[in-house]
Amino acid sequence: MGANQDYQKKAHQYIPAGAHTYSRADDSYPLNAPPVLARGKGANVWDMEGNRFLDFGMALRAVTVGYDFERISQAAIAQIHKGNNLTRASQIEIEAAETICNLIPWVEMVKFAKNGSNVTTAALKLARAYTGKRFIAKCAQHPFFSFDDWFIGKTIMDRGTPSEHTSLTLDFNYNDIESLAALFASHPGDIAAVILEPATTDEPADNFLQKVKALCQANGALLILDEMITGFRWHLQGACKYYNIEPDLVTYGKGMANGFSVAAIGGRREIMDLGGINNLDERVFLLSTTHGAEMCGLGAFVETMKVYQEFDVIGSIWRSGAALMKGMNGIARELGIAEYFSFVGVPCSPNFLTKDSKGEMSLAFRTLFVQEMVKNGVLMPWIALSYSHGEAEISFALEATRKSLTIYRQALADGVECYLEGRAIKPVFRKFN
Repeated sequence: MGANQDYQKKAHQYIPAGAHTYSRADDSYPLNAPPVLARGKGANVWDMEGNRFLDFGMALRAVTVGYDFERISQAAIAQIHKGNNLTRASQIEIEAAETICNLIPWVEMVKFAKNGSNVTTAALKLARAYTGKRFIAKCAQHPFFSFDDWFIGKTIMDRGTPSEHTSLTLDFNYNDIESLAALFASHPGDIAAVILEPATTDEPADNFLQKVKALCQANGALLILDEMITGFRWHLQGACKYYNIEPDLVTYGKGMANGFSVAAIGGRREIMDLGGINNLDERVFLLSTTHGAEMCGLGAFVETMKVYQEFDVIGSIWRSGAALMKGMNGIARELGIAEYFSFVGVPCSPNFLTKDSKGEMSLAFRTLFVQEMVKNGVLMPWIALSYSHGEAEISFALEATRKSLTIYRQALADGVECYLEGRAIKPVFRKFN
């Protein structure tokens, strides 16, 4: 048994699902994908046996500059040598808060945490405390907001979540303002907040975000925008700036600190300060975490913001994404399979669609494409671009794509089962294993 398989076995022996995020688990990848990774540098990762792959997963979109970017790593290490976690608020904790509040106009106060789930749930608590209302309206099409019951209980994987915790969560549809208006009409005066991502693969149409905000204002609800993915990728001030919308509360994560564990909830002072100690209102227990302001992550965040601005990281991501999309779609057209394989969405965060010979979305064909890309030295479970994806990396990916899509074309004619090595990948949200 090689090192890869040995560690994969240990992973399942000691960790439920073999990983700490379901989208990192074995069932989200083809069988030939590296089961365990030993390290990363730039846009590359290495498995336990020293095999190198050009990576487009980038730590579930958390690494936006590149693995082990020297300046950011050293900034984190410097904070570790200052103690990393002190008894009172640390200097870097205050500097990090000042950094984000000065950068983003609609963030007047901020609270840091270690993951996105905690800050989205904290946003709902604040909204309920501020408005005195019960219900939360969430966008049904947006795949993940939190591991807490208010969200997970509304998915197909609802085992272990009491219905009492999810009965106050309502669903509306993205780019369908009437579906949200209907919720306000059926729950008059009782919706505390609306939460959604500004954009995913689909972008807001016909001033959708502005109409959502208007509905919130008319009905006394707060607008919460989850920028876990769009933040520090669409624009330095996030998709809020890109789409010209100011939320009441906003949440960030992933791209904040180039892979270090930093998430944040921010927003208007009068709302955020409900979790403070200097106001005269009834107290709100907002976020209180021992490791929420861990100094290494906040040092990395402050340095990451400097790197973003000095090197035009976001502009680079947009340019690389546009080149990748153009190249991928061009290859698909040349091979005559553009109606079955395509890159879509926003260039800074594109998505690829895989269809079978009937023109229907297919996980089997998605698995086949990812499988073939792995054979050609590219790990591409999804597309998360970084500053380290330069011209050479995009060219390498396109060369791998041409080889991979040639097999894809053959599978369309012969059947995917003739080329797929093992089972297809499975969606995270499913009722049974």
